[in-house]
Amino acid sequence: MGLESVNYQCPACGGPLRYDGGKGKLVCDHCDSEFEVAQIEAMFATAEAKAEERAAGAGAQTLDGGYVCASCGAQLMTDGTVAVSRCPYCGNQTMQAATFTGDFKPDLVIPFKLDHKAAVAALDEHYKGKILLPREFKTGNHIDEVQGVYVPFWLYDSNANGSATFEATNTRSYMRGDDEIIETDHYTCERSGSMAFTLIPVDGSTRMPDGHMDSIEPYDYQSLVTYSSAYLPGFLANRWDEDVDACRCRAEHRVTKSVENALGETVTGYATVDCTSSNVDCGWHDERCALFPVWMLSTSWEGQNFLFAMNGQTGRLVGDLPISKPKLIAICAVVFAVLFGGLWVGMDGASVMESDNPLWGLAMIVLIPVIITVIVGAVLVGQMKSAIEAGQADNYLDRGTFQLVSQSDTYTHTTTQVIHHEKKK
Repeated sequence: MGLESVNYQCPACGGPLRYDGGKGKLVCDHCDSEFEVAQIEAMFATAEAKAEERAAGAGAQTLDGGYVCASCGAQLMTDGTVAVSRCPYCGNQTMQAATFTGDFKPDLVIPFKLDHKAAVAALDEHYKGKILLPREFKTGNHIDEVQGVYVPFWLYDSNANGSATFEATNTRSYMRGDDEIIETDHYTCERSGSMAFTLIPVDGSTRMPDGHMDSIEPYDYQSLVTYSSAYLPGFLANRWDEDVDACRCRAEHRVTKSVENALGETVTGYATVDCTSSNVDCGWHDERCALFPVWMLSTSWEGQNFLFAMNGQTGRLVGDLPISKPKLIAICAVVFAVLFGGLWVGMDGASVMESDNPLWGLAMIVLIPVIITVIVGAVLVGQMKSAIEAGQADNYLDRGTFQLVSQSDTYTHTTTQVIHHEKKK
């Protein structure tokens, strides 16, 4: 027999309650009653405690077994990671108390602020301005599912100490007869320092694509509150299935890059600065688990599935879109033609072809439009790819903690380039 579940039911009419982020209350759609979170917490605390106690007594193996719907008594099967689900028989949501107990109980939660309508509207807005989006996609794609989910995130605090080596250059040029002389001074710059990072988020659910979860950051941490299951009704909720140690490597990767960035910002007065090596030591403390609100939207078009994620607090939405290859080719062709024509006229292409070195001039007339066309194409394609795993933790760096411990800039050598310019006849 399955473990008992808990349903949040309206004290006035017995209908299911749901958390309304806009009102910050639990509401009943049947009788329009509204209740404060603390009021519902107190009302259902006893039922939750008893369900958790019975779950603990039944043993850990029951987490992969069944639950009994508190509304209709149906047996529900889960994979052990879903804390809130919907009963397929009566339609009511069930809170599976055993899922969020012990080590799996979250410390914090950011309640949903935006609703289903906001998620659909954000998806429509996401399509705008995407030049390469196939015209048929806007009208022909079908929204298969829109689901609000509380996703488990590990939050990491870190004190980082790091050192980095940068290669920097300064360039000057002058004419010597018909020759342009370009001299580049090279420097080796070394920096070391320390800094602190606070609440770096890493999603702890294998169900969620990391690129989507990273790209809808940041969340407003002022809305973080102590975890309560009273915020869950009306949404799905998952417990973590990747532990704090497994997820820490992603946080460490982000911290390492941010330390490089912070140290690199102190290398000033140069034309170019490139990091050639770094060594970062991360100290970790105060790791916590939190549930963050996410709207997941799934669409289909021409046999393909497209997944979008929206931050349920800020409304930031990301997701990759299909690319119209005919549009991309046409736009690149127009850009190249306009640039080539402009340079041909501006550089007097006919005279270039009659000069002593026509290949050099023709190469410039062709190469510049090619480079710019490639850049334009890359930018347009980049607009269609918005779900990208985070590579830094700059948003979580406490700038006030940054201390530059040591710095040195050493001149190493100068390189010289000579460009010969033919005089026009």
